[in-house]
Amino acid sequence: MIEVEHLQKIYGSTVAISDVHFSVAKGEILGFLGPNGAGKTTTMRILSGYIPATAGTARIAGFDVHEDSMQVRRHIGYLPENPPLYEHMSVESYLHFVANIKGIAAGDRLLAVTSAIKKTGLADKAKVIIAKLSKGYRQRVGLAQAIVHSPEVIILDEPTVGLDPKQILEVRNLIKGLAGEHTVLLSSHILPEVSMTCDRVTIVNQGTVITTDKPKNLMDQLLPVNIYKLLVEGDVYSIKSTLESLDGVNRVEITPVGSRFSLEIFSSDKYDHLAKDLAKVVINSGLDLYEMNHNRPTLEEVFLKLTTQEQ
Repeated sequence: MIEVEHLQKIYGSTVAISDVHFSVAKGEILGFLGPNGAGKTTTMRILSGYIPATAGTARIAGFDVHEDSMQVRRHIGYLPENPPLYEHMSVESYLHFVANIKGIAAGDRLLAVTSAIKKTGLADKAKVIIAKLSKGYRQRVGLAQAIVHSPEVIILDEPTVGLDPKQILEVRNLIKGLAGEHTVLLSSHILPEVSMTCDRVTIVNQGTVITTDKPKNLMDQLLPVNIYKLLVEGDVYSIKSTLESLDGVNRVEITPVGSRFSLEIFSSDKYDHLAKDLAKVVINSGLDLYEMNHNRPTLEEVFLKLTTQEQ
């Protein structure tokens, strides 16, 4: 549904993006992830027809973004980082205005607006003036204007910036509800948002795509599968070599915590038996075991590793 090949944008001597390439299948949510200044917004603006690319190609629903700009705009809904709202209008009247601009026939506008209001949870705010809404509800109105014409593709640029935790959760659930019926490209630098919302992730840094994959695959490929953390008391240094010799253990790190020690065991072992083996070594050595936690690497760790390597 979205195909981007070797996209480049240069402003004078400044290279905003140098080689962006990815694709999004129909009904999929792709997270476009990168630090501030990585080129996310520039890419979104090119795909929405707001600015032209310097080089490369981009197609949405089979139409070239540059050659068939008007056709592309009919097939997309775009929510920029700052929603384009007319604050003196009510939610309902604003969405009718947008529906008219987007070419929805007069006889179909009421149904289109009602559907967008329902999908975004704005039913009890339909008559309220936009200026009186909280930022979270304004984001909902911005999302409603992006989907009011039932586009095949929805492009969202940092949709939860500035929201509180409750509002972030609400908007995230709204976005997840769009999958299947719509293809969604979600730009963000907020890692939990991407990992909890998206089917796949494209990581971009300094204007170039580093990798694209499912969040779980990225974590499995780039970081140890398991991280065991133990809180113990006693002579931990005497068992370090024994722990390191266990099948599946990559390395062991020891950190003093008051009168106790934190043992961090990094392992490529995908099975649960290692936890039992670790506990057995500690207890049989006469050490006291107070805690044991089993953690998987996070998308944030993957992101930091990739962008650090790139730099």
